[in-house]
Amino acid sequence: MVLLGVNIDHVATVRQARRTDEPDPVWAAVEAELGGADGITFHLREDRRHVNDRDARMLKETVAVKLNMEMSVAEEIVAIAVEIKPDQCTLVPERREEVTTEGGLDVIRHRERVAAAVLRLRDAGMLVSAFIEPIADQIRASADIGCHAVELWTGRYAHSATPAEREATLNELRRGIDAGRAAGLEVHGGHGLTYRNVAPVAALPFAEFNIGHSIISRAVFIGLREAVREMKRLLVQHALA
Repeated sequence: MVLLGVNIDHVATVRQARRTDEPDPVWAAVEAELGGADGITFHLREDRRHVNDRDARMLKETVAVKLNMEMSVAEEIVAIAVEIKPDQCTLVPERREEVTTEGGLDVIRHRERVAAAVLRLRDAGMLVSAFIEPIADQIRASADIGCHAVELWTGRYAHSATPAEREATLNELRRGIDAGRAAGLEVHGGHGLTYRNVAPVAALPFAEFNIGHSIISRAVFIGLREAVREMKRLLVQHALA
């Protein structure tokens, strides 16, 4: 059965817009769990633009489902992950100028640094995933350095403008899933997925999706519990048997 991880970063973004104490992303995690989330995802960025250290530690203390920490391979962040010990760490590229993570981590180019982070996180007892583009060489490199899973970037699919482009990106994701499975990895998907575009991707044999912005946006109108329930229903409805 496909799993849904809910990314609560955008709740923290709203809080930081006023530099106040609400809305609290830790409360949001509880609401997401009550709505049926199988996991909670957060990104502790080097510049702490949304989720901060307090949030990360409180999430570890309170989240009852799988806790997935998105992170760069910066030494400071790796040390915090080793201290907090989320269930899973997902290594992502990080640029200060970006609004959100765009594109995947280049595991091949940064192999030495990424491999060192993977080893340290694994030794601390955590599952490790790499957020990468659905490219066979990147997938194999992620397996070679010891990742347990990969999360394939679905942004190219989400941004596709024509039916032909959309089908081409779906085929790219299919090949990525096959390559990941052949390498012994669990394969997740995420980025840019919404209530309107998730159905074709949900029909692919991903083990897990991580979705944030669309769910938090929907929650403004109907509440977070119901927004999570709606997305979970869509995933289950369209998932392969």
